Amino acid sequence: MTPHRRWSLQLVWLIPLVAALIGGWLAVKAVLERGPTINITFSTAEGLEPQKTRVKYRNLDIGRVTAVAFSEDRTKVVATLELSKQAEPFLVADTRFWVVRPRVSGTQVSGLGTLLSGAYIGMDAGTSTETKREFTGLDVPPIVTVDLPGRHFQLRADDLGSLDVGSPIYFRRIQVGSIVAYELDPNGAGVKLRAFVNAPYDHHVKADTRFWQASGFDVALDASGIRLNTESVTSMLMGGVAFQTPAESVKAPPAPANANFALYPDRGMAMRLPDTAEETYHVIFAESVRGLSVGAPVDFRGVVIGEVSAIDVDFDPKQGDVRIPVEIRLYPDRLRGKAKNAVADPGILIEKLVDRGLRAQLRNGSLLTGQLFVALDFFPDEPKAKVLRRAGRAEIPAVAGSLQELQATLLGLARKIDKLPIEAVVADLRKSLQALESALGATERTAKRIDGDLTPQAMRTLADLSRTLTTTEHAVEALSAENAPMQRDLRETLREISRAAEALRGLADYLERNPGAILRGRGEEPPK
Repeated sequence: MTPHRRWSLQLVWLIPLVAALIGGWLAVKAVLERGPTINITFSTAEGLEPQKTRVKYRNLDIGRVTAVAFSEDRTKVVATLELSKQAEPFLVADTRFWVVRPRVSGTQVSGLGTLLSGAYIGMDAGTSTETKREFTGLDVPPIVTVDLPGRHFQLRADDLGSLDVGSPIYFRRIQVGSIVAYELDPNGAGVKLRAFVNAPYDHHVKADTRFWQASGFDVALDASGIRLNTESVTSMLMGGVAFQTPAESVKAPPAPANANFALYPDRGMAMRLPDTAEETYHVIFAESVRGLSVGAPVDFRGVVIGEVSAIDVDFDPKQGDVRIPVEIRLYPDRLRGKAKNAVADPGILIEKLVDRGLRAQLRNGSLLTGQLFVALDFFPDEPKAKVLRRAGRAEIPAVAGSLQELQATLLGLARKIDKLPIEAVVADLRKSLQALESALGATERTAKRIDGDLTPQAMRTLADLSRTLTTTEHAVEALSAENAPMQRDLRETLREISRAAEALRGLADYLERNPGAILRGRGEEPPK
């Protein structure tokens, strides 16, 4: 019986031993399958709950938050994350983390699904080969993920305008990308923007591609009327960027990633031909420059060939006079055009034009706003002049502006009007009006008298005339009646008159032959 007891005791100890082996195996397996632990620094702990907040990559759970604590300087919070083993290859230097929660910012609406499931930490795996365990979380989700096909480009502008992270980028009015980041230049002279253009549209970005801000409205007023251009309603409200490549560069190879481009304020400035030559001149105006601002165009017969770069006030101690020097920046290539025999030196070209009568003049560009611009034109009636060079700067002679000439003309006309005897002329005019009024009164009285006295007499005369005509008409009818007594008497009378006429004719013939018969009477006619 003793051997049987010994065997039973061995079986009892075998069960705990197996259990210990299984537990050890599970523990070793857990350690072997345990993923890495990382720390992420966030600006706030909003949405982070230990043992509850999950970590997702491509909507797949890869870990959870185990602890949340303040950073050493107590300005941020540090979240400790335990990730699965399969997430270890993603922990590289350019991997990004952010808290996914409902957000509405500009054109971006994200995280609506977390309204029911709760916030979680999103991850965008990088492509670097450098491993990392300490990260800084993003305050907002990235616009573009690392695996999205396309290319980044660098844009530089004088100011941000109405652009923001997420502002769309358009190519031929099709949205092909977005602005992913921006920052101020270290010297504060401008703004740098990072743009991303999706594939395959990124191949349309060439080395000569022009970018411009497509925000708001682009209104142009020219000989064709009013033109209004805009990319989309979104760009009007939130801002946007558009780009286009000049026709001569369409077949050029695509620009490399992270290439630098200038961001122009509008399409007109972006598509303008680049100016290779630039000359600075000064113009001294003797009139007020109110309405002229820096950036105003310099115009030559309707073609913009430069712009105003500075407006100063200069006191001349010798003459005790205050002058207004206006600095203008000219682009002589716009004057030379494509002529093969054009003057090579821009300075000589301007001097030749000034010798021919080129002058600068202030003109009104808009009656509505009162804005002025500098016009260059030929004035052959002006005295001869040359380009003056004072203190190392060249000066183009100026003539009085058209507005000033109009004011001088109106002032001269006003002075001539002041010299006229206005009071005497008005007195004479008043007398003439009184005389005319008296004459009109007399005429009115005469008309009334004629109407009262002569009109009845004229009516009576017309009645008598009517009666006479009626009587005459009856008499004619009576005469025209056949065998009427009056007609017979008229015939007898006519015959007697005919006989009397014949007797008179015979007497006349006799007296013509014998004129003395008038004195001695009719005697015997001599024999023939």
